[in-house]
Amino acid sequence: MFTIGDFAKHGRVSVRMLRHYDALGLLRPARVDPASGYRSYEAGQLARLNRVIALKELGFSLEQVGSILDELVGPEELRGMLRLRRAELESAMAAAAARLTQVETRLRIIENEGTMSSIDIVVKSLPPVRLAELSGIADSYEPQDIGPVIGPLYAELCRRLETAGVAPAAPGIAYYEDADDAARPGAVLVHAGLPVAATVRAEDLGGGVRIVVLPAVERAATVVHRGAMDSVLPTAQALAQWIDANGERSRGYARELTLACPEDRDQWVTELQEPLGA
Repeated sequence: MFTIGDFAKHGRVSVRMLRHYDALGLLRPARVDPASGYRSYEAGQLARLNRVIALKELGFSLEQVGSILDELVGPEELRGMLRLRRAELESAMAAAAARLTQVETRLRIIENEGTMSSIDIVVKSLPPVRLAELSGIADSYEPQDIGPVIGPLYAELCRRLETAGVAPAAPGIAYYEDADDAARPGAVLVHAGLPVAATVRAEDLGGGVRIVVLPAVERAATVVHRGAMDSVLPTAQALAQWIDANGERSRGYARELTLACPEDRDQWVTELQEPLGA
């Protein structure tokens, strides 16, 4: 027989952990002294302890470990649990590999430029959003062409919503598409949108306003731009460079989520959201 201290040393676990396993019923001591309460273990119990440790290292919870040890889980269910755990580990490995790529990208930037960029890119999912929108055509995606189109669109859309007594449900979102206009090569279709409740109808807002639902995006590279959109080009270029350096692929134009737009345009805050795809 082993004292709890000696058994813990042989099993490479702590005495506190053995007491925890006892409380959960995973590994009961072979004997408990009725007078002192001291726990004693048999050598053969090391096999069960080793199995508890091995199953824990596979990522199973202690509750799952107990079910497996007590043979409450059949072979098919155990295979399913192991397949699920394999998928979780593969996902974790992929996430770790993506973070490693990001670290390597930052290192290259520091080595090439001698400093770390103040522009941070974050990959996240985007929920679906229901928009009231007005659209127009710009000659190109350059800021000097977009600004004169999107500004009046938003001004008119805000006027329409105010007249109808409709309050936007969230910050505005602008998005872009290639314009199908042979006479204007390179032209871009500009959509200025404001999220609205499900009860709002296009006919409530007057002619030209559409109600659309932007679909959810599983993965988008996002970056926050501070300042007027006339100066967005360096931020957009940093986003494009990050996508290329990290082996990602863009699925089109970035959406623009307006987080703050005070009268001082230099204080604007806009999040660029570029969908990623295979």
